[in-house]
Amino acid sequence: MRQYSAGSVLTCEPVDQGLLNRGYRLCTTRGRYFLKHHFDPETADPAAIARQHRATQRLADLGVPVAPPLAGRDGRTVAVIGGHAYALHPWVEGRHRHGGQLTTGQCARLGALLGAVHACLERVMPPGGRTRPAAGPHPVESADPADTFALIDRLLARVRRHRPPTAFDALARHRLLERRVLLERHADRRPPPGGPVGWVHGDFHPYNLLYRGDAPAAIVDWDRLGVQPRAEEAVRAAAIFFVRPCGTLDLPKVRAYARAYRRAAGATSSELAAAVHRVWWERLNDFWMLRWHYERGDTRADSQFPAASALVVWWTREYGAVCEAFTQ
Repeated sequence: MRQYSAGSVLTCEPVDQGLLNRGYRLCTTRGRYFLKHHFDPETADPAAIARQHRATQRLADLGVPVAPPLAGRDGRTVAVIGGHAYALHPWVEGRHRHGGQLTTGQCARLGALLGAVHACLERVMPPGGRTRPAAGPHPVESADPADTFALIDRLLARVRRHRPPTAFDALARHRLLERRVLLERHADRRPPPGGPVGWVHGDFHPYNLLYRGDAPAAIVDWDRLGVQPRAEEAVRAAAIFFVRPCGTLDLPKVRAYARAYRRAAGATSSELAAAVHRVWWERLNDFWMLRWHYERGDTRADSQFPAASALVVWWTREYGAVCEAFTQ
């Protein structure tokens, strides 16, 4: 804190939300702040963090609700101490809201917000986003089912070896066997490399959006800022915001969200349809929660597994209705 003119620290409380980085709520003699420790090695490069900071400041200048970092006495927004990168942000009072807590109108506002983020990023970031062709030098490849079958076998072996067996093990085994059958049935539906790309937030979900009352107050955690297929971020976000505990999507809310997103981002229905297919395929082949649990011994995502794993099965069965909700 000596590197910032932010007063003397009175209290420091860990903020327990978030899976990758560490955050602290600070109360000082000059106000309240959020101190972020960029802990995840994949996103802790100071130069990349500084680029994110410049992007959020430009977005703030365009009226996007963000919380740009404060500059230290040396003018820099990243403080590197003992090899660790930190950033200090103003404290934003607000709360996280899941899609179940949003009205249909608020869902439309959420879609319009993400669309505005994508449109504004196109204005403030270096060119080369949407103009890059799908068959460019680095197309985004979809998951290879052969690799997924091998991963399923490895995870099943880990489940069998776990002693004593738990309810989580039983559910994991059931979902792995179920997913193998689904993948065998739909292996011929592997999508081609990704479509139009652009600058995206990279991790747009309820824990990275703060509400004050009924209005979004700040989009936070820009660690994954990068160039990716834009419409896929819109679909992934909807699959997190609007998934019900039983593993289904609230399709009327998805429809309101997607219509507003398409208008704000200038995205076409065909672009959304292709994104729905790619994200569905991605979910069909993805086991990151089980890999965290069994390969890393990290159980922080366990609570998300029941709904997320059920969603894949439901989405496969209701594929046409899901696609229609995003495109009509």
